[in-house]
Amino acid sequence: MTEPSFRAILVAFGISQLALAGWMVVSPESFFESIGGFGGRNDHYIRDNAAFPFAIGVGLLVAVSRPSWRFPVLLVSAVWYLAHSVNHLVDIGESDPDWAGPVDFAVLVITGLTLMLLAVLA
Repeated sequence: MTEPSFRAILVAFGISQLALAGWMVVSPESFFESIGGFGGRNDHYIRDNAAFPFAIGVGLLVAVSRPSWRFPVLLVSAVWYLAHSVNHLVDIGESDPDWAGPVDFAVLVITGLTLMLLAVLA
C-alpha cells in the first residue's frame, strides 16, 4: 500500500469516528433509535460513550502525520472494536429493531479486523 493511500484510509477512519461521536453527542435519541437500541435509552450514557470514538478519531488523525503513532493507535482501535463486538454478540437478540443486532455485530467485527490488518501493515 502506498503512503498516500494509507494516509487517506487513516483520514477516512478518523473522520468517521469523529462523525460517530458527534452524532452521539448532538442527537443521542437519533443514535439510539438508529443503531443503539439495546435496552433502555440513557442520553447521558450515550454521550459518555461518544468519548471512545472521539479519542480513536483524534488518534487516527494524528497518526496521519506521525507514522510512529500508527501501529499503537490502530492496534488500540482494533482491540476496542473487537471487544465491543463481543458485547454486541452477547446481546445480539436484544436489539430494537431486530435486524440491528446482527448488523451491528458484523460491522463491528469487520471494522475491528480491518483496523487490525492496518496495524499489521503499519
